[in-house]
Amino acid sequence: MDRRQFARTAAGATLGAALTSLPVLSQPTQSSAPAPFKLSVMLWTIYRDLPFEQRLEKVAEAGYHAVELVDEFKNWSDDDFRRANRKKESLGITFDATAGVRKGIADPGGGDAFLANLKNFIPTATKLECNQIIVLSGNRVEGASHEAQHQACIEALKRAADVAASQNVTLLLENIDQEENPKYYLTSVAEGFEIVRAVASPHVRFLYDFYHEQISEGNLIEKLEKNIDYVGLVHIADVPGRHEPGTGEINYTSIFRKLAQLKYNHYAAMEFLPAGDPVEELRAARELAISAANRV
Repeated sequence: MDRRQFARTAAGATLGAALTSLPVLSQPTQSSAPAPFKLSVMLWTIYRDLPFEQRLEKVAEAGYHAVELVDEFKNWSDDDFRRANRKKESLGITFDATAGVRKGIADPGGGDAFLANLKNFIPTATKLECNQIIVLSGNRVEGASHEAQHQACIEALKRAADVAASQNVTLLLENIDQEENPKYYLTSVAEGFEIVRAVASPHVRFLYDFYHEQISEGNLIEKLEKNIDYVGLVHIADVPGRHEPGTGEINYTSIFRKLAQLKYNHYAAMEFLPAGDPVEELRAARELAISAANRV
């Protein structure tokens, strides 16, 4: 299951994407200087027909040291978790974030269910040695006002922040565009930042997905500048097509440079569908990020 399918399961969207075939891969190159922020790969986007450990090897081959998960671990045994952790450690990889909480937060009557779902998922995140959990608003609730759903998001996250603090995890609220899911509540980054600001907890941050926001409302950099203190993660893909940076209308050179100027020090995760060789495209995206950030 990919992240868009995960969001559909959690929020009822109709999604679809086509992945490329797997060509022969070459050896990675190394940049002379790292980016001032950390780089990661959302694993659902690449090599879904390969065993999990081989997929991690491909990420390492592309020069990355962090991976984000959706539900690749859904049917794992305790031995599977231990084996995956040994593999990532051998490759110098971290699981920096994961989805897995299927209940949304926008339902005025759903706060208890969301909190229970979160509590049930935290042991899985612990097994993954992962301390960031992605959460979703869920779909709009028919008959409920926008204000009621907005307030429900705040109240659910305030309650969840206490749980997150006790477990030393961070919750990341994500925006999704209305074309991908016409029913999804939180399509606006501006509103997402309002919610996170109102929660006022260091354990609740915003996952700024540039791909989704470009489709929804645009004006990406100004929102980043105004709200950088509340950003806990950014996701990278170009529009249209959800392919690698440079294939569409988003100026990722400017975005990577701005992240460096703002001294952003969290993860920027590649969540694009490679139009060509996945390792080569991931490597090129990494080089673009490093080159742009180091020109500040």
